[in-house]
Amino acid sequence: MASKESAPLLASEDKPDMSAGRAAGGSQGGDGAVSRRQLPQAIAHRGYKMAYPENSMAAFCSAVEIGAHAIETDLHLSKDGVVVLSHDGTLKRCFGEDRKVSDCDWSYLSTLRTTRKPHEPMPRLVDLLEYLVQPGQEDIWVLLDIKKDDDPTDLISRVAATFASVPTKREWKERIIMGCWDAKYARLCQEILPGFPLAHIGWSLSYARELLAVPKMNFNMFMYSMVGPSGTKFMRAARAAGRSVFVWTVNDDDWMRWSIRKGVDGVITDNPERFLQICKEWPDDEDAETAERRQMRHFLSLQRPKPLVFLLLFRVLAMSVALVALVKAGTPRQRVQKALRSQ
Repeated sequence: MASKESAPLLASEDKPDMSAGRAAGGSQGGDGAVSRRQLPQAIAHRGYKMAYPENSMAAFCSAVEIGAHAIETDLHLSKDGVVVLSHDGTLKRCFGEDRKVSDCDWSYLSTLRTTRKPHEPMPRLVDLLEYLVQPGQEDIWVLLDIKKDDDPTDLISRVAATFASVPTKREWKERIIMGCWDAKYARLCQEILPGFPLAHIGWSLSYARELLAVPKMNFNMFMYSMVGPSGTKFMRAARAAGRSVFVWTVNDDDWMRWSIRKGVDGVITDNPERFLQICKEWPDDEDAETAERRQMRHFLSLQRPKPLVFLLLFRVLAMSVALVALVKAGTPRQRVQKALRSQ
């Protein structure tokens, strides 16, 4: 197993305390340099997805073995109320079956195997938790993505019951962040799982800024939304509020380096082994201004126009979606306030 110089810890404060894991994790220092002790943590996206079938125990175990600090995974409910780990609400892409997860009992889901080799079964949340309480895994933490296909109250309640069913020396709220796509889910997590840190998952910086008012709210942002002055401004606001910022999904070497220079707390990647290698090779310090110039030259390179084109297209799409949402549901502040007030 690849050893980590130190291990991440979560605290019951607004910002998860991952300072013990800074051998691979953190933010930019006040002197404008990125230190080796402050590199972002490696968060394995659906496990070590690049090497094994996503959201399988093989992918999770492999991520831990190569030195990842955390696992990101997705929550759904079976027809009989079992919390399972699957990104999709359907079985088609990963298991080749044209059925919804919510239409199948666990007794059936447990018989399925991934179409990708090695053919792996779908795990339950309890399977992952039982793995994480084994000796040597106590410092691995988890970022859960609460999918919106199921009834939210039912899903989060059953997640809470699953936590309670697996004894652990360290409380689960010190090791798990509940990922919420909107304020409604954040409010339900506060009610059903009091004390658990939260992370807003999304791409809208305007909506995310309104959620800074929510206690224990951290941020799991689409990487391209954090590029440019607006992303830098949001990062400063999150830092001032003492919150963590993660970015998804980062697989390109240059974007991994960008994430380090940006000073995010964690990088969600399909290839945690490669990200850890880049962290290992990172210089002891790098002047922020020099890093910015180097990154800009990369974006503007005619030999590699794809990232810049994608970024511009994303910005146009984001503004269009935000405008439609504004017309239909009001400003981000109004939508957040309405969700937090709803009963």
